Amino acid sequence: MWWFQQGLSFLPVALVVWSAASFVFSYITAIVLHHVDPLVPYISDTGTIPPERCLFGIMLNVSTFLGMATMYVRYKQVSALSPEKPKILKLNKLGLTLGWMSCFGLCIIANFQKCILYYIHVLGACLTFGVGSIYMLVQTILSYLMQPELHSKEIFWARLAVFLWSCSSILSMFVSSVVLYSGLYGQNLVQKLHWNPQERGYTPHMISTVSEWSLAFSFLSFFLTYIRDFQKISLRAVVSLQGQTLHESPGSFRAEDQALLIAGSI
Repeated sequence: MWWFQQGLSFLPVALVVWSAASFVFSYITAIVLHHVDPLVPYISDTGTIPPERCLFGIMLNVSTFLGMATMYVRYKQVSALSPEKPKILKLNKLGLTLGWMSCFGLCIIANFQKCILYYIHVLGACLTFGVGSIYMLVQTILSYLMQPELHSKEIFWARLAVFLWSCSSILSMFVSSVVLYSGLYGQNLVQKLHWNPQERGYTPHMISTVSEWSLAFSFLSFFLTYIRDFQKISLRAVVSLQGQTLHESPGSFRAEDQALLIAGSI
């Protein structure tokens, strides 16, 4: 059995690989068609013009589903490991709520392009990265509360390091973006896809784009820390039948059956 076939570890693996592929494939397509500059464009700019916009949208929608599934499994795992610890259970529910809000933001990013509906796109980015960073903080706190009894201290330190990485990327991107779009370097820069190194504003633009890529991969790196944990969990669903047939009958009885929905190994 391969390592990614143990438990549900394939979920975070699939999330990271698929999301990274969505960025890379959109970037390659946009570069080949000369829609953006090769040197570190905004991730959103690589998904603005067809056909890469179509690829970007559909792949990030799949990433949204994988992210929600991964966060739900994490929620169920923490609940099962700490059933009698109210503090952990409350933080766990908060983490799931924040995580799914972040996934909803990713869906907005995928379907509302930057150059078409800018403010809605920014709202999606704030949900994805802003709320997503709070999700990372909650999971880091949970890791601290659960160590060393339930997992090693190394996992906590790894998640803390990635969380600090994401915070530094957010700060750098925020400051450089405020400077860039302050009006000092021209108007309507949101629509600008090609930059010349000699132009005013090129330096804050590059800092902003590098920070965005750094932020995106810090998120993917955080989910990589779930792989070892997910090797030790499987889920199943209980199917409850209200009768032996699908016909309506007043005398139908209740029967219960169990069916395996998600196997721990494939």
